[in-house]
Amino acid sequence: MVATSGQTITVFGGTGFLGRRIVPHLLSRGFSVRIASRHPDQGYSLPGADDPQTQFVEANIHDERSVADALAGAYGVVNAVSLYVERGSDTFHSVHVEAAQRVAVQSHRAGVKRLVHLSGIGADAASQSRYIQKRGEGELAVSAAFAEATFIRPAVMFGPDDAFLAVILKLLRQLPIYPMFGRGVTRLQPAYVDDVADAIGRIMQRAETPGIFELGGPRVYSYEELLRTVAHQAGLAPRLIPIPFAAWHALAWASEMLGSPFLTRNQVELMQIDTVSSPEMPGFAELGISPHPIDAILQKMLSNSRE
Repeated sequence: MVATSGQTITVFGGTGFLGRRIVPHLLSRGFSVRIASRHPDQGYSLPGADDPQTQFVEANIHDERSVADALAGAYGVVNAVSLYVERGSDTFHSVHVEAAQRVAVQSHRAGVKRLVHLSGIGADAASQSRYIQKRGEGELAVSAAFAEATFIRPAVMFGPDDAFLAVILKLLRQLPIYPMFGRGVTRLQPAYVDDVADAIGRIMQRAETPGIFELGGPRVYSYEELLRTVAHQAGLAPRLIPIPFAAWHALAWASEMLGSPFLTRNQVELMQIDTVSSPEMPGFAELGISPHPIDAILQKMLSNSRE
């Protein structure tokens, strides 16, 4: 175990869906945490924000000087910045490749000892999906700049205020007939976001780290099985209708013509690809974590939504 007292960890994206969960796990292990965000004020009400070992700094991962300042004196860094929908200058390449490389290069120059980089299951520079391709290119760029980097590849993450289960639940409640992506056979292994945050805290504390961890939940679902599980827990009985992916791609193309698309072709592509952790890769088990099943967390989400 690493002696954590007095060690500072800079968390880029520390106010985001995963980042805000990482902070308390680092604090509980004795680290000081520096939350680096373009909008640090968004984190003042988050768990751990009032801890004397927490500090907020304004930082832009697209700016070299800004990144370097956020890393000054840090023992470790977590890059938890993610992008799922491209908007303007924020593209998959600019965030997952260029910015990831910038953080890695500046971490190396600053003498940072530990770098944990958020990627995703299936990251592959040769993928036909631009999102997955850029995740893969990002891993290569980070490895080249910081040889000892550790990569976290979570499956799709769920939890309160997520953009996954909460959206499915909302649509199931609103639509008596639910349009499925394809025939609903794509395989998913959803991981509870707090389990992923816990994993990052444990990795930062360990004296040794394998290069890649793939973090999937305790059960693999087909997309249809997942929908039926969520519907059953919510007391709903929707009619699930298969919709060919070609139709979804056409709808996404039309949606992208709008200023703020409700669906993108990239999102459709991701629903055509299984996101299941490899049994050959270390994961939750190697970190001593028993991942939470969807059912338990979904009950909490349902209770909160009723309240």
